[in-house]
Amino acid sequence: MSKTLVAYFSASGTTAKAAKNLAEAAGADLYEIKPAVPYTSADLNWQNKSSRSSVEMQDKSSRPAIADTNANIEAYDTILLGFPVWWYTAPTIINTFLESYDFSGKKIVLFATSGGSGIGGCADALKGSVSPSAEIKTGRMLNGRPSQDELKKWVETL
Repeated sequence: MSKTLVAYFSASGTTAKAAKNLAEAAGADLYEIKPAVPYTSADLNWQNKSSRSSVEMQDKSSRPAIADTNANIEAYDTILLGFPVWWYTAPTIINTFLESYDFSGKKIVLFATSGGSGIGGCADALKGSVSPSAEIKTGRMLNGRPSQDELKKWVETL
């Protein structure tokens, strides 16, 4: 089994494509973080202040349920954690994922996709959801489709 896991949440498929490409380049295992209740397009309408995603993101204590907690986190040293950037940060389902496992001593490197926001403050915003002995750091945006060589080189620097 690989010592690296690519875990990701994808609402529309964009982050899923990036995660699969990254896992292939890194020779890593792949795990999808699935919400217990899948998001509909209406749920993702950021222009509607009462849409599910808008309500969740306005409540920093929101922890949407995940479908399972079957990721074998203890088997990995490094977790490449991906998500779409929502409202300039990680969706709160990422906090749910991080709070569902023991990441003590693990290295968590973030990657994200976005139509316009950066990944800037995501690591700091997520630190409270993991053990103090876990290292969580900003990785990079994976918009578009970086080449396998580019991704391999990036993973080698982690």
